[in-house]
Amino acid sequence: MHATNSGEPVFAVPHHTLHGRPAEIRSILAVTDFSAQAGCAMDRAARLAVEHGATLKLMVASLGGALPRPHAASLLAQTARALGARFPLTVRTVDQAANTLAHVAGEGRCADLVVLPACRESPLMTFVRGHAAERLARLVRCPVLLVRRAANRSYDRILVAVDFSAESKHLVRLACDLDRHADIQLFHAISARDEAKLRSAEASIHQIRAYREDCLRYARNRILWLTDSFDARRNRVMSTIGHGDPARQAVVQQEYLRADLLVVGRRRRSPVADFFLGNVAERVLRWATSDVLVVPRDARAATGVAAGQRLKAEGLRLPAQAR
Repeated sequence: MHATNSGEPVFAVPHHTLHGRPAEIRSILAVTDFSAQAGCAMDRAARLAVEHGATLKLMVASLGGALPRPHAASLLAQTARALGARFPLTVRTVDQAANTLAHVAGEGRCADLVVLPACRESPLMTFVRGHAAERLARLVRCPVLLVRRAANRSYDRILVAVDFSAESKHLVRLACDLDRHADIQLFHAISARDEAKLRSAEASIHQIRAYREDCLRYARNRILWLTDSFDARRNRVMSTIGHGDPARQAVVQQEYLRADLLVVGRRRRSPVADFFLGNVAERVLRWATSDVLVVPRDARAATGVAAGQRLKAEGLRLPAQAR
């Protein structure tokens, strides 16, 4: 057992081997507003496209709602040519500029991954409406990657926040296959809410200690459940169990590990429910200093019908496995 920077206890679980089929990322949509931060997002999207053999499409959008810059189409074409000269891939562009997330979501519905740059948003509007990446994750069925750091190399360390739901296995598989050379750590934070209820009910110290041990035993068993059913890709994975608020402890663990990427799932709920019940993904996006991958719980690859229609309109041939 060791402690995070916050002083909360963290329990390290022995290494296990993960097995799983490769994640199918065949199309990536990258959004730019031509800022310096957007340049980092374009580089990361290009690197991922090369690693996965995916198509890359660029789109101009102002996530803050401002009007697109003048001559946006010309600037976008220049960006595409520059990426094509630096990376061995073909880069395509979306003709229409956008200033709403709905426009981005329209293109994102035919992508397997959407890449966004971190942008400055009003703290008040973020508190009321949520982070742009989290709002976009409500509208699409694919993961959304928020890029905060320069993409000089592949991801070295990836932290995956898991809650032991049925979708957690998909989350782990996606993280492992996103970058096949990265060190992976699974992290679960045992919530302190039920323990607080025991204390308010004047439970004895013995009862509280027994409850903690039961929670830890359950968490260890579920970590094993997560890591025992993968059968194609092998990767050494370290699992850690913490205690406290899941979002805050995940961010603390990300900083402790110096992880390049934090992967978190997102439940499909209404904004009102998120506001009153809390949203782990939203808080992780606000607090994390690394890149963040938000994966909707009902995430799925772009449908063959939708992708086929889009590719046909662009004069491209749909790969046989995507039909």
